[in-house]
Amino acid sequence: MRMQAPAEGPTSGGEIAHGALRGTIAAMAMTGMRAFTISLGMVAEAPPTAIMRQRAKGLYRFVPRGSRRAAQEAFHWGYGAAGGAAFAALPESIRLQPWAGPAYGLLVWLGFELGVGPLLNLSQARSGRVVERAALAADHLLYGLVLSETRRRPQG
Repeated sequence: MRMQAPAEGPTSGGEIAHGALRGTIAAMAMTGMRAFTISLGMVAEAPPTAIMRQRAKGLYRFVPRGSRRAAQEAFHWGYGAAGGAAFAALPESIRLQPWAGPAYGLLVWLGFELGVGPLLNLSQARSGRVVERAALAADHLLYGLVLSETRRRPQG
């Protein structure tokens, strides 16, 4: 006799916390990929750096010079954690689809490209560099891959 799966209910606090942790780790993976694409000259400046340098000058000057890179990373990881928590709040029937994480990562990238960047009037939003945009899309795709549940869940 086969048992039916329980009806999908609200996401638990533990799942949201797990999603935030996965989002932080996914943002850390993006940091590594960005270091690579910046060193290749594909990306001029990482978006968290641009936001802090161009639009958060008041806060930025209170961060000691030697700690600014760490502050930028903490900002990015916090944003990644929030995105991971939001992903975890999606219905499980969507979240566990193989395409869900990568699609979510690309939607976050589109949100930056079409919303955040232009709204903050970042220099990157005015740039027409196709290579840079492709590299940023790729690191958001990586974010989604790391964020998603790619392992097979136990059956039973």
